[in-house]
Amino acid sequence: MSGTGIAAPKGGVAPCTKRVMNLSHVLRQAARRFPGEVGFVHGPLTATWAEMDARVDAMASALAAKGLIKGDRVLVQSKNCLQMFESMFACFRLGAVWVPTNFRQTPGEVAYLAAASGATAMICHADFPEHVAAAQAEAPAIDTVIAIGEAPFGPDYDALVAAHLGTRFAAADVEHDDPCWFFFTSGTTGRPKAAVLTHGQMAFVITNHLCDLMPGTTQGDASLVVAPLSHGAGIHQLVQTARAAKTILLPSERFDVAEAWGLVEHWKVTNIFTVPTITKMLVEHPSVDQFDHSSLRYVIYAGAPMYREDQKRALAKLGKVLVQYFGLGEVTGNITVLPPTLHEPEDGPHVKIGTCGFERTGMQVQLQDEAGAEVNPFETGEICVCGPAVFAGYYENPEANAKSFRNGWFRTGDLGHMDAEGFVYITGRASDMYISGGSNVYPREVEEKLLQHPALVEVAIVGVPDPMWGEVGVAVCVARADTPVDEAEVAAFLDGKVSRYKLPKRVFFWDALPKSAYGKITKKMVREALEERGLLPLDKPAPAASLERSA
Repeated sequence: MSGTGIAAPKGGVAPCTKRVMNLSHVLRQAARRFPGEVGFVHGPLTATWAEMDARVDAMASALAAKGLIKGDRVLVQSKNCLQMFESMFACFRLGAVWVPTNFRQTPGEVAYLAAASGATAMICHADFPEHVAAAQAEAPAIDTVIAIGEAPFGPDYDALVAAHLGTRFAAADVEHDDPCWFFFTSGTTGRPKAAVLTHGQMAFVITNHLCDLMPGTTQGDASLVVAPLSHGAGIHQLVQTARAAKTILLPSERFDVAEAWGLVEHWKVTNIFTVPTITKMLVEHPSVDQFDHSSLRYVIYAGAPMYREDQKRALAKLGKVLVQYFGLGEVTGNITVLPPTLHEPEDGPHVKIGTCGFERTGMQVQLQDEAGAEVNPFETGEICVCGPAVFAGYYENPEANAKSFRNGWFRTGDLGHMDAEGFVYITGRASDMYISGGSNVYPREVEEKLLQHPALVEVAIVGVPDPMWGEVGVAVCVARADTPVDEAEVAAFLDGKVSRYKLPKRVFFWDALPKSAYGKITKKMVREALEERGLLPLDKPAPAASLERSA
């Protein structure tokens, strides 16, 4: 075929398109096999698989009636709820692209995502009118807004569903590389970028998750959601739907440990997707001993390493149910896995302490030097990965794509080594990014906001270990000599400008920042100076104003 770069196969057989299953079909399958079984729980609300499938048909019909077609992007700003969960499948069924935000993001942050994604429609929870106004101001192409709940900015989601209920909507035909989800991530640096996830890629991800993270999952299982559905938890719940395992949300966005354990007991929850900080809270709260959690088979944690002592406590309380995986949004979580059998409650010569596991099924990991050559076992290199779970690239960002791919390998930006048996150990990061409570934090974004303060002339933020959040930020600032400023004022200044998980835990003021011979402020030198001054580890509490954040 001329211009494709693909030679026609021998025998005269022409190449064909790689049509794949529309991802919304997993919901249809669950509804066909188990129509009357509960598939979703949120407080007193329950929905069966058949009810959700019908509602998704109705919402897809409503979106189509408003002029949305295959390939259009739909921005979704919402707390966890039934409508948000359904919106994913409605977008997939239409052939549109689901563009979820973290509901804790500020209006300005969401407005940027609206513009960067090229969204033309928005589904927004009634609690966020400012986000709608900001998004439409930044992305005027958004001419369709649907409200979850009564709100002045658009028709109600449930009213539209009711108006179209009973309509059978035929899922759009899709090919392997047709986009279905823009998963926003900053990768290693800069402002968020839209990682393009596709129907074909995500079908593999579903299969891989079921194979490596929670084998044996069936309609008899139940999954508790303790994180926003906009990111990793959304992928996890898509996987649950593929096996008709019910999804259970916490009654509100506030994380109540006792309430969570009560839901585990009541619904016989078998798996939880979480991060080490939340796992630590669940294990150390007194309510862990007040409810029956014997139904748990998999407590899957990702986003950051778990301290060995925290692993031991979790294993002592819950048994051998821990599953660790390492993976970025760009690889949809599919890099390595450490299954329950390799989470040992006691140290010993056979225990591989500090590993994030071995390669996921169907994926290949390679530690590479700066030239892209594979390094020897135990030698430090950049963790690179290839395989069907790797995303299609960043949306309209050729520069980022060029930096992130080399010879077909996706470059994670993380440094580490691999032992002779293929177990991977993360030892550092090629960037300044750190992970706090399972969320990536990129210091430059916060530094730029801080430098808008009239009293500050230089700022550097580094990530440091923290027993609660894994890592937190420490800001070192240089203030103008004639403009007094303190830690509480800086915390108040940042409040509302960035998400709360990005706020530095401590702010220090120095006369000058350490610089290299070229006059460059290096994070390595800042960290060393913090240690030399006895400011690390962080053993002094910060003012209340700088410590408020959400789990």
